[in-house]
Amino acid sequence: MTPRGLLACISTICSVTAAAIPNPNPNPNPNSNPTSFTSSPEHSAYGSVISHSRSDPLWSKYGLNRSEEFKYFQEPGNDHILAHYDSRYFRHPVSEEERAKTLTQIIHAYFDYFRENDLETWLAHGTLLGWWWNGRIMPWDWDIDTQVSEATLFRLADEFNNTIVRIPTSDPNVQQSYLLDINPWARQRDHHEGLNIIDARWIDMQTGLYIDITGLSKLDPEKHPNQLQCKHDHKYQINDIYPLRMTSFEGVAAKVPFRYEAVLTDEYQETALTNMHYNDHTWIPELEEWVSDKELEELAKDKANGGIDGFVQEDTDGENLDDDDRQYE
Repeated sequence: MTPRGLLACISTICSVTAAAIPNPNPNPNPNSNPTSFTSSPEHSAYGSVISHSRSDPLWSKYGLNRSEEFKYFQEPGNDHILAHYDSRYFRHPVSEEERAKTLTQIIHAYFDYFRENDLETWLAHGTLLGWWWNGRIMPWDWDIDTQVSEATLFRLADEFNNTIVRIPTSDPNVQQSYLLDINPWARQRDHHEGLNIIDARWIDMQTGLYIDITGLSKLDPEKHPNQLQCKHDHKYQINDIYPLRMTSFEGVAAKVPFRYEAVLTDEYQETALTNMHYNDHTWIPELEEWVSDKELEELAKDKANGGIDGFVQEDTDGENLDDDDRQYE
């Protein structure tokens, strides 16, 4: 299946440039004893520094000891539901309806904020696959995945860490609040223990649902000068990603990699773009939607509605299915 009318314009993206190294002021007096370091509030809540090496760049930048790496982002559980909440803001699992609504709100807030602040980001992984099919979140997906360049990641750490964004709603007594939280291990660009492969999160503070943000870096520029890589060992050629393409996702302006199909088939194989049944859902071309098998079974039993044929006719009556919500102008 090939996307129709997806991409109205291509934005030329400059090469990734080096970012200035921040000075979190771990040791204001360079002659003082390094063990006198006092963690900043956002770090002290996650553990204390036990020892350090003067040659460890993480110590000089963040007061973190690579040999004592701890997992920064915490989830309330490891199953496919609880693993997609941030523990700090988790109260209880939300319904599927609330999840879909909340994730859409999260996406709009995230891309609007990044665009307003000239922060480059694009869709990745399962979220990119959902965009490919119909410009929407896969109905079984519990989180959103995006990527940024290393330069943007470091800028987020330097200028935007722990930003809280509040968005008014139609109810004057209700606000949507989001936390942009950068992992203090974000400057450790290799996999290491695998505890901190997520570099940052955009977190819905009402539910704990989030967007995972990972940075792409040149980890071996001498051997692979054109290769970008995240800490989870996903590798891309620069021309797979750049120039980014402008599009829309869930009704908000967004960006995707230039060679998006190559990126998807490399990660998921070609069947991800052709398999019309997955995770108890069936792709209905007439609707351009994934419909749960349970719903299809119920519709098939409803003879008065004409089964799936009646369902398709009822839902598409008066609609132009050639309109593609992904197109952005």
